[in-house]
Amino acid sequence: MHLLYVIYALYNIISLWLTKSTTRNEGIIMAIEIILIMIAAGLIVGFVGAGGSGFIISILTVLFGFPIHVALGTALASMLFSSFSGAVSHYREGNVTLRAGLIIGIFGAVGAFISSHFSGFIPEDILNYLTAGMLVLSGVVLCIRLLLMGKPSDKGTTISAFIYQNKVIYFISAALLGILTGALSGLFGIGSAPFIQIGLLILLGLSAQQSAGTTMMIIIPIALAGGVGYAQLGFLDIKLLLEVVAGTMIGSYIGAKFTKRVRPVYLKTAMVLLPIFAGFLLLSA
Repeated sequence: MHLLYVIYALYNIISLWLTKSTTRNEGIIMAIEIILIMIAAGLIVGFVGAGGSGFIISILTVLFGFPIHVALGTALASMLFSSFSGAVSHYREGNVTLRAGLIIGIFGAVGAFISSHFSGFIPEDILNYLTAGMLVLSGVVLCIRLLLMGKPSDKGTTISAFIYQNKVIYFISAALLGILTGALSGLFGIGSAPFIQIGLLILLGLSAQQSAGTTMMIIIPIALAGGVGYAQLGFLDIKLLLEVVAGTMIGSYIGAKFTKRVRPVYLKTAMVLLPIFAGFLLLSA
């Protein structure tokens, strides 16, 4: 998690170096800054297995001063590309469960598209606090769940065993999880990765590594549908989107390589701390 502090330091170093030249175009300077910062951010979200939309929203709002609605739409849409890159890497590492990913992803897309159209009715200052609160809450809830549930990958006698062995119950559980997390993504512009991971860990009994990789797959359709919704509202900045995508795709692909090479306890700690950090960062805007 030291990379979280590196991002802010890197931002200051880049800004100081680039501003020494008065002949450079300000737009080019900001584009370079955004791309480099997003590479560092992508390393983190790729490792954790989170889409990282909330983390990116905080960076765009706090460090670069973009309006919260634009940050929400752009960050969520960018997850389509960075999550695809990370999901491919996780799939090759054997961290993706296709059945859960397909069901949750499809129903999540429906929830994200519908709820994204309600975001425009929320005032900017209120939406800022709501998004930050949701990020902090997601980290706290995930922490509590991980502490209480023991070993989430054990399908022995837990509720996940019953769900896993019953195809109908499995489908209904996955569908409801998709609709709920997709709705949260569309309304608040976040990838809902912690909530998805909670469902995968507790309800479907996936391991920490599998939940990380499968979450990346699930966020792909959610980001696509939510991004379309925000674009229809006029909150999608294409130029900014390309800059964010350029950085996060590189970073998330590399970061995903480390997921299976660390102890589960470190991965779970990173899952908890990332959304909490992003929430408090957003509150500082």
